[in-house]
Formats: sequence, C-alpha cells, structure tokens
Amino acid sequence: MSTQYWEEELETMSREKLQELQLQRLKKTINIAANAPYYKEVFSKHGITADSIQSLDDIRKVPFTTKSDMRSRYPFGLVAGDMSNDGVRIHSSSGTTGNPTVIVHSQHDLDSWANLVARCLYAVGIRKTDVFQNSSGYGMFTGGLGFQYGAERLGCLTVPAAAGNSKRQIKFINDFKTTALHAIPSYAIRLAEVFQEEGLDPTKTTLKTLVIGAEPHTDEQRRKIERMLGVKAYNSFGMTEMNGPGVAFECQEQNGMHFWEDCYLVEIIDPETGEPMPEGEIGELVLTTLDREMMPLIRYRTRDLTCILPGKCPCGRTHIRIDRIKGRSDDMFIIKGVNIFPMQVEKILVQFPELGSNYLITLETVNNQDEMIVEVELSDLSTDNYIELEKIRKDITRQLKDEILVTPKVKLVKKGSLPQSEGKAVRVKDLRNNK
Repeated sequence: MSTQYWEEELETMSREKLQELQLQRLKKTINIAANAPYYKEVFSKHGITADSIQSLDDIRKVPFTTKSDMRSRYPFGLVAGDMSNDGVRIHSSSGTTGNPTVIVHSQHDLDSWANLVARCLYAVGIRKTDVFQNSSGYGMFTGGLGFQYGAERLGCLTVPAAAGNSKRQIKFINDFKTTALHAIPSYAIRLAEVFQEEGLDPTKTTLKTLVIGAEPHTDEQRRKIERMLGVKAYNSFGMTEMNGPGVAFECQEQNGMHFWEDCYLVEIIDPETGEPMPEGEIGELVLTTLDREMMPLIRYRTRDLTCILPGKCPCGRTHIRIDRIKGRSDDMFIIKGVNIFPMQVEKILVQFPELGSNYLITLETVNNQDEMIVEVELSDLSTDNYIELEKIRKDITRQLKDEILVTPKVKLVKKGSLPQSEGKAVRVKDLRNNK
C-alpha cells in the first residue's frame, strides 16, 4: 500500500525546521521569478534580490501581486520559465470582465501539485484501495484534472465522471462501488435528493468519504450532507492561481484546513492597510508559491477572508490550519463553484437598449440548490408587448449563461421599481442559507 502520502517528515516537521525550509524555498522562488517580465520590473524598482530576503518577514519588502496585475500582463507576462522547452499545461480561471487569469505549469509543477492533492486525500483517510469519483468539471477548470492526477498518484481507481448528469453519477456510484466522491456542497445535496427521487436510499451506498469545496458553506451544511449521504465530508481550499485543489485541506479531525507550508507561504493581512493580522483574527489571505518553477506567484492577494487557527492539531501535522473561508474582500461571489463578478452581468445587460441601468442580483437557496435571480429595470424605450419582452428575457438569459457559465433566472421589472441606493449601488443580495 502506498504510504508516501503520509509524508511524515514534511507534515510533522518542527516549526523551526519548516520555517528554515520555507526561507530556502522563498529565496529560490525569488531567483526564478526574477526571470518573468512582470517581476523583473517590480524587483528592479524595489531593489529586491534573493539576498535581500534574510528572513520570512522580509517578504513584506515585495509588493502584492493582484488579479489585475495578472490580467494586465495576459497571457504570459508572469511566466518565469522557458515555455517552449518546459511548459506542459495551461490552466485558466473563468474570465471575468476581459482576460482570464492564466497559469502555466512545467512537469515539475504538475508533479508537485499531484503530490499535494494525494497528500490531502490521504489526510482524510482515502487510500489506494478506494474508488474515487470526481464530479468536477474537467478542461480549463482545475478541479477536474487536479483531483484526477492526485487520486491517481495515490493509487485509487478513478472515475472521471465530470460535472452534472446526476442519474449517471448515481449509476457509477452503485455499479463501480465508489467509496470517495468529490463534489461541490450544493451538488452533494442535490445528488442525495436525486437518489430519493429514484427511490434509492442515499445512505445505503458504498460511499464513505466526500471531499467538498469550491463554494462557501457552513458547518451546518456540511453536517446535513453527512446525514443525507451517510458519509464523512471534508472541507478543502484551492484556487487556480495556486494550482487548483490541494492548497489546504482538513484532516480527519475536521477542525480547520491544514495549509501545506512547504509549498505555500501564508500571510493574513488587513485588506484596508495591508498590515499583518494577529493569529486568530480574520483578514485577507495572501499567498506565495514556494515550489513552482514555471510561474511562481509572490504575495498574491486572494481576496478570500479567513484566519489562522491557534493551537496544535491532534493529528500531529504541524502545518498551520485556516478556518473556512468567511467571504470576499471584493465584490465577487461564488455560485455552484463558479466565480462571478457583478461586472460580468452588467456587461451583458448594457447591450440591450430595452433595459434601464438599475439591476439587482439575488442569491438564494431553493430546495437546497443555490439560485441566482437577476432583476433588471426596463427603460423608457421598452415595449409592453408580452411576447417581445419574453423574447428579450430569453435572450438575456442565454447571453448571461454564455458569459458566467450558470443559468440565472431573469426578471424584467418596471422602471423605478428596484431600490435606488445613495453612494455605491448594492448589486448583490446574498440570502443563501450558508451565509
């Protein structure tokens, strides 16, 4: 049986030794990053070299990297390695307004990533004897190939079922005797309901372990999933810019997500001032890759809000634990595992002369499924012909789905019927149960 994913030496290393390793890897990362056009400019402007980093605190000499820095240097301005010889894969996040964020990987980077995902799966009790089914989208979305390669690295029998088609997911679970499943929380609940609709008991399958993430959820929602499917559900954290899944993961104690500090340097900052926050206080997560060669990212502002949990974990792992993600420091929201910005919705709405400028996005939970409702006011120019309005509504729905990859409910309302706000317009109302 493969035990290399209980990387005991790395996972239980003393804090002192771990920080020595981080410093050594940080210096190497700064050296590599200096070859990227973007970082070459930043480093020369601020006088940064690997030698100017004498302690982990010296990372603060480096300015933050943001999503807009990545977009403005699209596609390859942050690539430090030799793409023609060493680049083997590109992933990108769903594009918001304009360019998506792009990450290029070398073989080393993919091996390191697969190893981290395997380490995560091992930490929640998954072994090579398990049958691992992945209900995540494949393609540019990292949840597909990320979990696929990690589960294969661990030695599991893998079922790359991909997203959707619940009846087929259930058939695979029953026929292939699936023991471990990766799903976003809202989909896990939906799957349990489809079992019941098909006259099957969702707690009577071979499923034992569920890996959930990609979507904010509460502990109550996790317990509900565990009850409905008769499994243990473990929370995970990942993002395309940091590889994808496998960045931080719960262990079997279910008391916070261990952040793999041999591969990531973690900072929690005050989103307003950029200053470090004390342990246990909520701030914005800022991450630096420590084991990526093709495209290292330094002090990347994730916009995710969380805190470092104090104390030691009974599992024996010494890597810090973070609390579940509390929300965002910007206006992005996540629905059905997809990151969406209000600007993406606005970009589509402004193309319709029949619409006014006021709109409201409401997120709510209906039958345990997240729903997105877009209400938009009609303009003075609009018709009151029901057939024409229905055609416009369908057009808007289709174009929004193409842009944001989620089908919203679109409601056209009379001019002046949505609340007007003083100052910054409130564009999103999140009424979901998991808030």
